[in-house]
Amino acid sequence: MTTADLQGIVDRQAIADLISGLGLWLDEKRFDEARSILSEDVTVDSPGGSTQGVDLVADQARRNHDVDSTQHVITNIVIDLEGDQATASANLIATFVEDADEAPYSLGARYGFRAVRGPEGWRLSRVHVTPAWSRGRRPVVS
Repeated sequence: MTTADLQGIVDRQAIADLISGLGLWLDEKRFDEARSILSEDVTVDSPGGSTQGVDLVADQARRNHDVDSTQHVITNIVIDLEGDQATASANLIATFVEDADEAPYSLGARYGFRAVRGPEGWRLSRVHVTPAWSRGRRPVVS
């Protein structure tokens, strides 16, 4: 195994950790830590809206996840490395519990990502969510 092979493994793991970390960032409502996983110029397109810039993305995430609890289950991560850039895809099942006494809202979707390596390491620079199905009433965001 070459040094380049080993670097590829390290890079893929770092990107996979970012993708998994995105779900935890949302579920644990750690919106002030956006720069630990997102680039400054990140673009997000999701059912909750489209926006660009790390602060605006964090604000949008905060609004869209203002419910009692959420759980983002992210699987089947596939990463394509191209030097200091990468694309990735994954499956998502997100559940939103607005009120523990009511049925939750669930969404099945496909994630598309771009990631870039910068001075701080890998960061997600694009997050695109393509819904596949949903069940229940989507929470109303303010």
